[in-house]
Amino acid sequence: MRASCFEITEPDPNDDFTGDKEAQMASLFARYKKALINRANHHLGYPYNLDFDYGDLAQLQHFSINNLGDPFIESNYGVHSRQFEVGVLDWFARLWEIQKDEHWGYVTNCGTEGNLHGILVGRELFPDGILYASKESHYSVFKAARMYRMECVKVGTLVSGEIDFKAKLLANKEKPAIINVNIGTTVKGAVDDLDLVIKKLEESGFTRDRFYIHCDGALFGLMMPFIKRAPKVTFKKPIGSVSVSGHKFVGCPMPCGIQITRLEHINTLSRNVEYLASRDATIMGSRNGHAPIFLWYTISRKGCKGFQKEVQKCLRNAQYLRDCLPFAGISAMLNDLSSTIVFERPLDEDFVHKWQLACEGNIAHIVAMPNITIKKINVLLNELLQKRSTWYQNGKTNPPCIAADIGPQNCACTLHY
Repeated sequence: MRASCFEITEPDPNDDFTGDKEAQMASLFARYKKALINRANHHLGYPYNLDFDYGDLAQLQHFSINNLGDPFIESNYGVHSRQFEVGVLDWFARLWEIQKDEHWGYVTNCGTEGNLHGILVGRELFPDGILYASKESHYSVFKAARMYRMECVKVGTLVSGEIDFKAKLLANKEKPAIINVNIGTTVKGAVDDLDLVIKKLEESGFTRDRFYIHCDGALFGLMMPFIKRAPKVTFKKPIGSVSVSGHKFVGCPMPCGIQITRLEHINTLSRNVEYLASRDATIMGSRNGHAPIFLWYTISRKGCKGFQKEVQKCLRNAQYLRDCLPFAGISAMLNDLSSTIVFERPLDEDFVHKWQLACEGNIAHIVAMPNITIKKINVLLNELLQKRSTWYQNGKTNPPCIAADIGPQNCACTLHY
């Protein structure tokens, strides 16, 4: 079904006198803003932090800020924000424990670009390598395999969504391994055990010069460093790259992300570009120069202590919702270290659309982000319980069994409750 649109019409010849066009546009944007406020108030299913205020940076919107090419090498285009971008990259390098003179990276246009770049580095290092990714990896990982014409092995998972792949490795020992490790899967928020992945590689006979690990940390890659009991994602371990989204946990008005890799790997990609008077190893040419400024601004204001508080809030609110759902007879699961609550898919698609729930098969999920409050959770719960009483009131239709998706211990269907 084709999405609706605001049709573009030519200005009336007399518009300079009547001002009708300006009035129509002002009215349209007022209605659009009202619609955005409504949708933002009913936003629970996708991992975007909508709690931000960048009013101080409005003064910069008059500039076309473009970070062309390598962030660490200035080009002839002077309207850039490399100073902010490198500051952001150095902060993430410290977070993931890699020295300034050993890392390379850039602020991407989205999380997908980070995955595309990380997997590309692995492919360039091992042209005949096999990409291994769990079936619950983000779709961009499999997009990368198609784009780069890579042999890709889709690996099974545990019920939690965590990767389980030793048998697959043993079947392809003759070729290097390029591994996508999920620091929070898309639907269930499962965190692959990085240490276990490395152990499985070594047990299967893969030396460190025959594997490359990319860590897709879209959301949880930035949350885990602030959870004391969480295992570390660090370049002190034999990983090749880490990417996260900037518009998710941090919160940003435009999609963006951060990709960090080892400097020693980047020479396989980097090329001189005379037109820019720089080098380039990025996926895109032109890059949004405003995004690094927004990221720098938020990181500078909140700092590690601020992010730690927000992480704890997200985890508390996720646990609250997880506890409420089974109490109401609704199947639900919350993985350890996660703020993603998986539960039975609502029967009413209008309800799904209203609350913007992400669904897959018989399950849906809610992601507890910094802008998701207990009050908002309670509004959703009350409406869900009210609707649910009508969906299943006559006994002809029963709530779905989702034991295969979340485990029988979490399923509240008539068979498992």
